[in-house]
Amino acid sequence: MRQSQYIKNRIEQDHRRIKRRIRPMLGFKSLASAAAILTGIELIHMIRKGQMLVPDTQNPSLGHQFNLLAA
Repeated sequence: MRQSQYIKNRIEQDHRRIKRRIRPMLGFKSLASAAAILTGIELIHMIRKGQMLVPDTQNPSLGHQFNLLAA
């Protein structure tokens, strides 16, 4: 039995932001570039949602968290 009647809608809403960013790119030339770009987009999305926190600092900014994780 499902926990929520509208669970698929939640997943699609979460995925909507990625689809909106990818659409203007008109496809990727290689699998490596697609993986790198999608990883970066998903990383920023997770930081904004508060799912990825850097344990060393108190209330770090979005840019600071991204720089620490991307380095």
